[in-house]
Amino acid sequence: MRTYEPHDEGAAAEIVRGAVGSPERLRLVGGATKAGIGRPAQDEATLSSVALTGITLYEPAEMVVAARAGTPLAEVQALLAARGQMLPFEPMDHRSLMGTTGEPTFGAVAAANNSGPRRINAGAARDSLIGVRFINGRGQAIKSGGRVMKNVTGLDLVKLMAGSWGTLGLLTEVTFKVLPVQERVATLAFPDLDDARAIAALSAALGSPFELTGAAHLPAGIEGGAARTLMRIEGFSESIDYRLGELRRLLKRFGQPEIVEGEAGTALWARIRDAASFAEPRSAAVWRISTAPTRGPAVTAAIGAQRDARWFYDWGGGLVWLATDAGGDAGAEVVRAAVRAQGGHATLVRAPDAVRAAVPVFEPLAEPLMRITAGIKAAHDPHGLFNPGRMYAGL
Repeated sequence: MRTYEPHDEGAAAEIVRGAVGSPERLRLVGGATKAGIGRPAQDEATLSSVALTGITLYEPAEMVVAARAGTPLAEVQALLAARGQMLPFEPMDHRSLMGTTGEPTFGAVAAANNSGPRRINAGAARDSLIGVRFINGRGQAIKSGGRVMKNVTGLDLVKLMAGSWGTLGLLTEVTFKVLPVQERVATLAFPDLDDARAIAALSAALGSPFELTGAAHLPAGIEGGAARTLMRIEGFSESIDYRLGELRRLLKRFGQPEIVEGEAGTALWARIRDAASFAEPRSAAVWRISTAPTRGPAVTAAIGAQRDARWFYDWGGGLVWLATDAGGDAGAEVVRAAVRAQGGHATLVRAPDAVRAAVPVFEPLAEPLMRITAGIKAAHDPHGLFNPGRMYAGL
């Protein structure tokens, strides 16, 4: 398979124009750390952003950073950390879960709308994304949004590109808002709660004025021990002390928590962010389920009644990571029935190629939404060049 690695936006546009009218279809990738997500590739060549590198703008006072799409994410994060800043949405590193190597890229964060535990507080990646440049399916360079918030005007293609998984265009540059790193981070860990009580505790904490930046529940056996219900707060040290005390009083009916800080807390939330508990066994299928937080336990109970499965909760119960046997349909019928009953959507993040070719990977769309999706695809990629069929068959 031919691989293109253009070094600038003009060269990328020329490659796309060359593919128009030819039978060649293009797989768009960054560092390829998430290449196994979606339906199996139906293309003849790879168009990679890895050579489109370099930080193009960093204004610490404006709290904005821009970089070309192939810039390693770690490079951007290191620059921000040196100035006491960070990406607000805590992007996941998929390498352990997907068994990939490569280097996560800045553009792929936007393409996948990659958001971790802090989403409950700071929003998703798309909420911090304020500008993009990309090559559409006609080989045209498109700019949308700005480099500072006050300059964001016009048709909002920025949000459209976030989470499009490379099906609408090749991102060449992205711009994000950033936030200051907090002085102190602490986590309350309540032991031995079942799923229902854990979600009740998380809901009570999230409904309080004490501003959680992480809210997760690890049932017994996840991370190799007893159940733990986790609530993370960040800020100035005096504020942390006060909020820890108030949360312990508010939640005393749920037991006595321990406090986790420092490297142990950082490592714990990194494993939650990356769904590292489900990295092995590699043969298991992994689902990512979004639902109303209070309905998460009902979803998992319905699935667990019919299949052998393991799961844990993030986003206060609104995000469920679930691992099950990859045989047959990898649980697609059971998972989607449980989600339909409670509301939400499910994505098959990891499964063998044969399974991902046979069952919908992303949540099936109702006919009106599918028509809209097809229309958007046709408007941006009229020749069907980019990642054909990755999200939905025929698109």
